[in-house]
Amino acid sequence: MRKHRQLGRKSIAALLASVLLMLSLPVCVYATSSTKQQLDEAQKERDQTAGQIKDKEEDISGLQKEQNSLKGTLSTLTDELTQVSDNLEQLESEITQKEEEITQTRQELEEARDTADHQYEVMKLRLQFIYENGSFAYFDMLLNTEHFTSMLNYADYIEDISAYDRNMLDRYRETIRLVAEKEAALEDEMAQLSDLKVATEAEKSRVSGLVSKTSGSIAKFADQISDAEAEVQAYEEKLKEQDANIAALKKKYEEELRLSQLAAASAWRDISEVAFADGDRYLLANLIYCEAGGEPYAGKLAVGSVVINRVLSSVYPDTVVGVIYQRKQFSPVGSGRLALALAENRATAACYQAADEAMSGVTNVGNCVYFRTPIEGLTGISIGGHIFY
Repeated sequence: MRKHRQLGRKSIAALLASVLLMLSLPVCVYATSSTKQQLDEAQKERDQTAGQIKDKEEDISGLQKEQNSLKGTLSTLTDELTQVSDNLEQLESEITQKEEEITQTRQELEEARDTADHQYEVMKLRLQFIYENGSFAYFDMLLNTEHFTSMLNYADYIEDISAYDRNMLDRYRETIRLVAEKEAALEDEMAQLSDLKVATEAEKSRVSGLVSKTSGSIAKFADQISDAEAEVQAYEEKLKEQDANIAALKKKYEEELRLSQLAAASAWRDISEVAFADGDRYLLANLIYCEAGGEPYAGKLAVGSVVINRVLSSVYPDTVVGVIYQRKQFSPVGSGRLALALAENRATAACYQAADEAMSGVTNVGNCVYFRTPIEGLTGISIGGHIFY
């Protein structure tokens, strides 16, 4: 009876020792190095894209402000051009009217000159008659008059005709002078209007040039805004893809964490239960070379231990080949580096030594099933350039 109790106590003690031993080993969290690293990089790229969108939107805002300012300038210039065009149209109308007035005045002047010339010719004829016939003709005319009263009337008539001739000639000469002055004044006004028209046309040309230049600038800004908006749209599409990728990576990472917790609580085989294939040593040594070829020996052994720990865990494949070639687990497999190493047998003697020790059950990382380069917030066993956990 006492013997059975002693055996029972020994069994309990052995069980407690086993439990303590298991608790003393690091409890590792499983997650592929590519997943966590991809998630971190994807988040950085996502933040960078969001920053690019913000910068581009600020650029668009600045371009729109400048475009709106130019639109205000264009509106002012358009109003100014309209006013100048109206002024020019008014000047052209005034010039046309002035040309008609000048034509009319010239016609009046020509008629006045013709009338004055005619009056002058009439006076010349009368003078010629008096010169050729002398004063006797008038005397005879007066003597041949039957009545004295008629003679006086006739003398007054002759005097009136002479006075009329002189007055009419003076009036026509005055008319010629006034019309000539009017013509000169109209010509002067016409010259001024012509000068003003030239100046107005120059102003119209200047404003029209500014309108054209401003319109071109607005169109240029419109193109720049359109290009920037297209870039923003492309960034937004990229951001959507990145968000979807991050969501997928987070989902995958969460699944890996779940599996890591499952691995920690799962059953583990003893190394003596593993039947290694002929090519496992060659395969493991070359994987160690790819993952830790530049690491110290402890780092090489740690990588080999992770592979064997997965073989021993019920969560992972139960062969070295199955563990190493499990989808998206070891980056050298996906990149093709392992295939090249296997083709040339690049594994060093230290890599083979580490493979041999790991396959014999030696581990310097407890039951860790994952390793990666250090990242913030990750704790575990640090060996060389990797953290094992």
